[in-house]
Amino acid sequence: MPLPTSTYRLQITSAFDLDAAAGLCGYLADLGVGWVYLSPLLRAEPGSNHGYDVIDHTTIDPERGGPAAFERFVAAARANGLGVLVDIVPNHMGVATPARNAWWWDLLKAGRTATHAEAFDVDWAAGSGRVRIPVLADGAGELDLLRVDGDELAYYDNRYPIAAGTRGDGDSGAQVHDRQHYELINWRRADDDLNYRRFFAVNSLAAIRVEDPTVFDASHVEIGRWFQEGLVDGLRVDHPDGLADPREYLDALARLTTDAPVWVEKILEGAERLPANWATRGTTGYDALGDVDRVLIDPAGQDGLRQAVCDLSGPAPADSWANLIHDTKRGIADGILRSEMNRLARLMPTVDQATDALIELAACFPVYRSYLPLGAEDLARAHADAAARRPDLRDALADVVALLGDPTHPAAVRFQQTSGMVMAKGVEDTAFYRWSTLSSLAEVGADPSEFSIEPDQFHARQARRQAELPHSMTTLSTHDTKRSEDVRARIDALAERPELWRAALAELHRAADLGEPALENLLWQAVIGAWPASRERLHGYAEKAARESGTQTSWTAPNAQFEARMHAAIDAAFDDPQVRAVIEGLVDEIQDAGRCNSLTAKLLQLAAPGIPDVYQGSELWERSLVDPDNRRPVDFTARAALLQRLDEGWLPRIDETGAAKLLVTSRALRLRRDHPERFGAYRALPVYGAARSHALAFDRGGAVAVGTRLPWALGRDGGWRDTCIEPAGTHLVDVVTGREFTGGRILLAELLERYPVALLTAPVAENAGRS
Repeated sequence: MPLPTSTYRLQITSAFDLDAAAGLCGYLADLGVGWVYLSPLLRAEPGSNHGYDVIDHTTIDPERGGPAAFERFVAAARANGLGVLVDIVPNHMGVATPARNAWWWDLLKAGRTATHAEAFDVDWAAGSGRVRIPVLADGAGELDLLRVDGDELAYYDNRYPIAAGTRGDGDSGAQVHDRQHYELINWRRADDDLNYRRFFAVNSLAAIRVEDPTVFDASHVEIGRWFQEGLVDGLRVDHPDGLADPREYLDALARLTTDAPVWVEKILEGAERLPANWATRGTTGYDALGDVDRVLIDPAGQDGLRQAVCDLSGPAPADSWANLIHDTKRGIADGILRSEMNRLARLMPTVDQATDALIELAACFPVYRSYLPLGAEDLARAHADAAARRPDLRDALADVVALLGDPTHPAAVRFQQTSGMVMAKGVEDTAFYRWSTLSSLAEVGADPSEFSIEPDQFHARQARRQAELPHSMTTLSTHDTKRSEDVRARIDALAERPELWRAALAELHRAADLGEPALENLLWQAVIGAWPASRERLHGYAEKAARESGTQTSWTAPNAQFEARMHAAIDAAFDDPQVRAVIEGLVDEIQDAGRCNSLTAKLLQLAAPGIPDVYQGSELWERSLVDPDNRRPVDFTARAALLQRLDEGWLPRIDETGAAKLLVTSRALRLRRDHPERFGAYRALPVYGAARSHALAFDRGGAVAVGTRLPWALGRDGGWRDTCIEPAGTHLVDVVTGREFTGGRILLAELLERYPVALLTAPVAENAGRS
């Protein structure tokens, strides 16, 4: 099957299983989708709503439907002309319930002699030959609570194997425990003393050594079957930065799948390029997300939005983002990931102050990882920054960098696997909850210090994507985004009206003072962006945001008094007439601009270079916040009914139904699917006239996309007036409205009379859905 013209991500769970997905294939074909993109399918921890905690690599998860349901799904996809893309998890396995994971159970039972001992990344020497399991509660006598139950040790509901010959009559649970290949330790010791590599700081996700060919083969047996039997067309690889050698892994995957297309969940920082020697079609699209958001943000609003927070907190230093992420990364490396840094230091025993130097280097590392010998300049940048910040570590840093710069040294490999953890936890999961000038900027794969970009910059970046990675994915919302696309689009509109936000935030602060201005700003922007939202959803977001931020409360040490005030503030949004009036008044002021931003962002993503991915449900307004909110059930019946009305000729208003977004999405997806030859190039299309800065236009080689930016200022300044474009062709059709245009000059006041976007092309045959 050729490459997809688009993908549509579905979260497969026990509540929305593979049979449910099969029943959706007709709708997805009608929508114009190319391939269906499924979340992880291998057997996972029971009750998992994401599937990243795989416990068995040999079968499809029965809770998600099992192998038979998967075959039914594939048959339905094929019958509707859809390809199949599946997300896979090569880095780690779920070990929350040891007895459910045969590999982990074997490791715990037999230790270094276990059949699967080499599958897991364990530093046996650090644990005196035992795997440390951080499960014990606080208290000096927790081991005395262990019970011998047959061939198992029980600690409350947790059960662990007993090695043969280690149990004696009359022995206590603690005595038997002391003879095992594992050591149960207090949960707080995980930060410093853990001796197995995890996924980030999740104790229940144990990393596997997929670089070992035996482990690769065993963990990819079912994946290989999919391609041998023609069930799957391509793969999405989760977190390649956690692999010992991503290039080697992708080469092995290419051999297994006979060069099937693969996309990698890789976050690129700034101008960072994807390594050219990786066997991949590109990333999963976060790099495109940041471009689309920023070209729709008014640069003139930056100072006013900063002042809104400064009114409550006082001035912030100009370089606050750079210092913030250094400090949050340093806090992560010195905190929840210190056990990883300690393990690295054990690989360089002759270096004094190795742990401190490694932590400082990780805090200064400018990208997620290097790919030695590629990326040596990033290590050099980190070294220079670390030495400037910590001259007292100059000698230690020099010694450490000498080892990390040698691709053959085990510390160099492990540091590459670890630096991405520090970046992800320090930036995405901490700093993003502390930086709130315009919270939509703090999104996965984006740099909040870049406030906005001009159209020329946007066009240059798209042209580069077309030239370098034309088949890389693009996205606006995923299961990992902090805020969905339409929440961000509405928040982006605040940049056009900073004075409104400054006044609103001051009123909200007077009604609900949390004593933490940056967090207040973040929370109230989330409320504005997601409104109307349920009380339960906003409470859930507030708790997660505050604990991830870690300034007043945390997951490991909740501050009950602060959280009570925070939850009271959320309740005030529903119960206090004054607070509710501020929220609803502001939403009324900015929602039209937010909807315009949403429609333009969607068209830009769907029409620009790359393979666009649509996250489940986001063909209508999608106002979800961070997970698990963004994994809520989707009403596909309502979407199918609206699509049928559109196909009967309905041109909806831009209103709360979101039908206008469905119209734009379906028409763009169908044009890409039915005429991919019209999307093979990229040329910025000049815009002429008084309001030219408010339009974005480009020609993909037969399809011309036109969108509106900064809509409030456009209206304030008198509208489009004489602004026009001159696309190639004498007879063009806007596939969004069906209107036809003749002649070379098209006035935007006419083209964008009904909707703020248009997609022009030569007349095409009517096609209401599947081809």
